[in-house]
Amino acid sequence: MDNKEVKSAIEKIVVPKEKVFSAIDKGLKMSGQGRKIKKKKVLAGSAAAAALLGITIASGFVNPTMNKVLANTPLIGGIFQEFNDSMGVELANQDAVTELNQSITKNGVTVKLTSAYFDGNVVSITGFVDEDVEKGHNEKGEVSFDVNFEHNKGDHDPWLNGKSNDIKKVENGYNFQWKMVYPYKSFKENSTLPITIHNINGIKGEWNFDIPIQQEKNHTLAINQEQGYPDDDVKFRIKEILTAKASSSLVYETVEKYKGDDIIIRKAVDNKGKVYRFGNGTSLEESKQEDGYHSTVRTEMTKLNSTITSLTFYPQINVADPKVEQLLDKKSFALKSKRLNLGLQVNDVSQKGRKLVLDYQLTGLPKNLSKGKLDIINNNLKYAFWLVDKKYLTKIDPENPWPPKNHGIPFNKVKMINKATAHFQSTFDLNGEDKIKNIKLENTILQFDFSNFVPAEDLKPFTVVLPVEK
Repeated sequence: MDNKEVKSAIEKIVVPKEKVFSAIDKGLKMSGQGRKIKKKKVLAGSAAAAALLGITIASGFVNPTMNKVLANTPLIGGIFQEFNDSMGVELANQDAVTELNQSITKNGVTVKLTSAYFDGNVVSITGFVDEDVEKGHNEKGEVSFDVNFEHNKGDHDPWLNGKSNDIKKVENGYNFQWKMVYPYKSFKENSTLPITIHNINGIKGEWNFDIPIQQEKNHTLAINQEQGYPDDDVKFRIKEILTAKASSSLVYETVEKYKGDDIIIRKAVDNKGKVYRFGNGTSLEESKQEDGYHSTVRTEMTKLNSTITSLTFYPQINVADPKVEQLLDKKSFALKSKRLNLGLQVNDVSQKGRKLVLDYQLTGLPKNLSKGKLDIINNNLKYAFWLVDKKYLTKIDPENPWPPKNHGIPFNKVKMINKATAHFQSTFDLNGEDKIKNIKLENTILQFDFSNFVPAEDLKPFTVVLPVEK
């Protein structure tokens, strides 16, 4: 099946839109309770749901060639097959996975760590937790770990940025895999990673492990080529590609005029037509200089073909529009985006018991929006508004922004009044889990984020010639 057939097949699949939005809602609410994430805009139109679905399909697809590899893979590779981890399968086939047998029981729950690998920019740990974990607070089939690495505490743990979790129900318990982005600028070929699990499904314990992680030295291909985009006030510098056993990592620098713009490379294509994908990245350096804000990133990529002569990169920019603010001492007002041609016309602000209702219209949106795009807008409006006690605005951490507890409300329920005029109502629960104690409208700031309603912009692809190695 070629790429066109795959795309055609995906487009024919009926996407369960409500379930997709429900999953997004749940993830956003969970992330709001602590983990530092760099927010990405939701794609415009039905592409968002299709993209999510496409990831699921791609991760679950194993072609005949891969089946042959799996047939020759050591037993430890079976768990990577279970989690659709092709990198783990390849490393297991090369005997480059460290098998573990560390088991600890606390408060009746046993955790066993079974394997670890470190390749390129990725560290993986697999394990098993027994079925007694179901005695915790989570619903049956759900397993959540409160975990830290290297004796870090809470959310200020660099190993948690970009960490992914996968859980599979098996006999007598659950298998799990954690994947982390290596968080440091320089690599250690051999080291020990301390792990502390504080609780699982609310069951406290302190399960402590020391895991060996090792990888051979990466091969480095120096590039150092630049591409500028004057109209977007952005510049790229492709610095180098590091190659390990089963993956490569791209190191590149961006220079931007506006701090907070999210600039990424979506993919690359080599001169032979092979497509390279990119994963989570590690921020290596950030600085403000005369020409703008500089940021150097190392990101996981598909393993580089050593025989190619060039790579064409496909960059993308998400504009960060500063939040606009209005004190709720007026019944109606208008707000304008600072960088985008969008506006918010608030027609009425009313408090009805322990509910606050905003009646408003979005202005500047394209005309004749499809139902899919309107559904995306409707969903994004749930998170576009914040209510914040004005005395606590300075308490918001710019590195991990979230309204102060008991002094901010970040969610609302949205109702579409008239789609032709982009007319909506948002209702805030003043007695909800997130609240403002002793709320008074004349002391409450409304914040609105216009950047939720602008899709990412694809920049013109650029090609770099790879140096010939002697």
